[in-house]
Amino acid sequence: MLRDTFNEAAELYDRARPRYPRALVEELAGQVGLGPGTRVLEIAPGTGQLTVPLADSGCHLTAVELGPALAEVARRNLRPFPHARVEVADFEQWPLPVEPFDLVVCATAFHWLDPAVRVPKVGRALRPGGMFALVTTEHVRGGTVDFFARAQECYERWDPATPPGLRLQDEAEIVTDTGELAEWDGLRSYRCTREVTYTTQEYIDVLLTYSGHRALDAASREGLLGCIRDLIDTRHGGRITKCYLHELITARRPAEAAGH
Repeated sequence: MLRDTFNEAAELYDRARPRYPRALVEELAGQVGLGPGTRVLEIAPGTGQLTVPLADSGCHLTAVELGPALAEVARRNLRPFPHARVEVADFEQWPLPVEPFDLVVCATAFHWLDPAVRVPKVGRALRPGGMFALVTTEHVRGGTVDFFARAQECYERWDPATPPGLRLQDEAEIVTDTGELAEWDGLRSYRCTREVTYTTQEYIDVLLTYSGHRALDAASREGLLGCIRDLIDTRHGGRITKCYLHELITARRPAEAAGH
């Protein structure tokens, strides 16, 4: 499965993947009243990009991570926080504890979970009125715009699955998808964008943490990365800037969710 590819590069994932903006973490903390005594479940934490700032609030945090190598790095990152622990399991199969959670959160990973299981199981994991927080990340138009237009030629050459003429969308064109939570209470959305500047190697490292790039055969992957490396070095002075859109979608568990 594609989602298994992340575990192959746990240390690279930890080093290269950007953390979440402080403003997003503060928005979530304010909505849920995050602090000591709050029971939090994080699904698919990776190596702890969101887990660490959550744990820093003093909450009691359980993170369920499918990849053992990712989980090991997450444990290392969480050593300063005695109330945080990481379990290696497939969330869809993980037995829920008897005591429910105040918050369940999943950051940039919900799309990997079984659509038939994920929302009902989140509902069963929460106390009545408990909050589910879903963080999504989109790559949007901005930063070094010319680079991303030219990079598409590299993808069209080396990745046969690339749609021709594909271009990054403006933030305003990204539609919030809350269909699965339509029956939940207090649905809210918070968005923030930010730009991250990468050297050539830093950007290559980020690409090597994406499942689609890792799934390419070795020759195609090397061809693609070589094309992108050359483009950054020769046309952009060895440095480009990428724009990310992060969206925090929150909702509270309806009373009937526990029985589903």
